[in-house]
Amino acid sequence: MPPPPRPPQRDLTPLAIGAGVVAGAVIGATIADYRNQRRESVEGGRTVYTEPDRIIIRDPGGQTYVRGNDLYRFRYGARDIRTETVGADTRTVVIRPDGSEIITVVGQDGRLLRRIRRDPAGRELVIIDNSYRDPQSVGGFYVDAPPPVVNMPYDRYIVDAQEASPDVIYETMVAPPVQRINRRYTLDEIRYSPNVRMQMPSIDLNTINFETGSWTIPPDQAAKLQSIADGLNRAIQANPRVVFLIEGHTDAVGNDVDNLSLSDRRAQSAAELLTQQFGVPSENLTSQGYGEQYLKEQTQGPSAINRRVTVRNITPLLNGGQASLPPPPPGTAPPR
Repeated sequence: MPPPPRPPQRDLTPLAIGAGVVAGAVIGATIADYRNQRRESVEGGRTVYTEPDRIIIRDPGGQTYVRGNDLYRFRYGARDIRTETVGADTRTVVIRPDGSEIITVVGQDGRLLRRIRRDPAGRELVIIDNSYRDPQSVGGFYVDAPPPVVNMPYDRYIVDAQEASPDVIYETMVAPPVQRINRRYTLDEIRYSPNVRMQMPSIDLNTINFETGSWTIPPDQAAKLQSIADGLNRAIQANPRVVFLIEGHTDAVGNDVDNLSLSDRRAQSAAELLTQQFGVPSENLTSQGYGEQYLKEQTQGPSAINRRVTVRNITPLLNGGQASLPPPPPGTAPPR
């Protein structure tokens, strides 16, 4: 998969909490603004749509994927941000006011290799180690896995945040996989393989009402993330290495390329708000948009149910089922 566009240096400068920028764009921007800046090309039989801060790929079979850059989310409240090249890798170091650092290592192909938190005393905590590729992996980013066998009530497998108690939300965030995880998956394999992700329970938040074509979360909607933020912070306190995927979904109104870009921006916007307003550590979150690909309500018309954000703990998938243990050293298999 081609790498996402690297953020310009002006977009890798610290921003004060509450600054008027969300998901890499000035508040008030809409998907129409990016549609006008989108470039289309054909590479190896794939159609590639390049936006200033994202890349969308449509393969010959018609499947579409979006790839963005997590680094935008780390600007808020940072004291300094520096980027350096080490061999073929790029290291971005975000320095926070308390002296702690978040280190993101990206390979030459744009793939995230590691994310590390270093405290002011120099102690390092590896949150994501994405450098290992399992021998069972056939390459690429898609895993052709069968759907998981789910032996639990549907409303505890896919939890409606509006109906769930804080305890149910937390329990879902720390719940084990629905079946045994038999290998480690890369972050891209998790992001782009639905049957891999579906091995983990999830929480749907479809109560945030985005304006048409917008990814800005209005102030009166932000409070709806409180219960999610409380559960996330509680889970991260219990396991500082836990990683959550924030997923964005749209309804089927509009074209699929617009919806894929829009959903990715909405997922990132929700992740940013969780950090800015509720103090959820940005390094424990990652985000991904899926557009109209996974409709809950099978309709081509407007649907509030389909315009939703989903939260899922992906730590066991990253760590080969060993959610409570640190990632294995680079290049090694998971502990058994």
